[in-house]
Amino acid sequence: MLSFKVSLRAVSSLIIPLPLLVLLGHSPGAIAQDKIEHDATTQKQPAATADLIVPVWPDDPPTWTTPDQPEFDTTTEKSNKIAGRRLMRLTNVSTPQLHVFRATTGSANTTLLIAPGGGYSILAWDLEGTEIATWLQAQGINAIVLKYRVPTGKESQKWLPAVQDLQRSISLIRSNRIAGIKTDRVGVLGFSAGGNASARVAAATKRFYDPNDEIDEQPFVPDFAVLIYPAWLVQKGTTLITDLTITSNTPPMFMAHAANDPVTCLSSVGLFAALKAENVPAELHVFSSGGHGFGGRKTGAPTDAWKPLCKTWMQNQGWLTP
Repeated sequence: MLSFKVSLRAVSSLIIPLPLLVLLGHSPGAIAQDKIEHDATTQKQPAATADLIVPVWPDDPPTWTTPDQPEFDTTTEKSNKIAGRRLMRLTNVSTPQLHVFRATTGSANTTLLIAPGGGYSILAWDLEGTEIATWLQAQGINAIVLKYRVPTGKESQKWLPAVQDLQRSISLIRSNRIAGIKTDRVGVLGFSAGGNASARVAAATKRFYDPNDEIDEQPFVPDFAVLIYPAWLVQKGTTLITDLTITSNTPPMFMAHAANDPVTCLSSVGLFAALKAENVPAELHVFSSGGHGFGGRKTGAPTDAWKPLCKTWMQNQGWLTP
């Protein structure tokens, strides 16, 4: 049965396929939050360290236009901050890796594969990656941050390398070859461009690369998907892009978006409508404000509520129970 839950305190607009009703607004709390942040928080903070780092591919990844410069963090002193804090923006990622964060409390044998956003140009590595992983660890979930290939602007399909890396990673997790990871279910959690790639993987009916080995005999579709401000899923209004087809076999999804996000919330609305039409369990929250790229940090905007709402959704599905 499809579930569509609304928090009256945090969610100011109920989303249904037709008619569409949203309330746009501003969040003075977010502005005030930035003003009261201590100067020390603007300093560069190290990303959380993974328990284990695993290569995604046995040798080279599928053919793509490899960067001719080494990987680096593009953030400068002039770069924008989130919740008064800097973030890491990695680019020129040519060697895909899984950064493994094992559950730190009563593992529920659930693993979430995290795909940070960044427009297929960079990866918001800490904001939408390692910080989310440490939160999931504390919920009893194994979290794995995927360092997928970027930039892909020279590719005819910018999303393809990320989708290939995600599919291979899901099969690798299911193969039980990652030390200390025992899982009964694998989900994907994607932000922005990572949400675009995660949605494509969840809806995929084929593998987007030639199988390499016995690992690729494992299923490549996740058991569920969490999409936070996913990008570029609609072509007009709430009509999904032509290469994203939802069926009754598509896995359950949780989505969160801000109504004033310049990367339109209609991506989430359109996807929710398509899931509803196929009776796929789904939950959507569209918040009055919060913009884009807030990650999991507290900004004082209504979007701060997405993490507890997501946790409740997973609890209701039985995915947080050992």
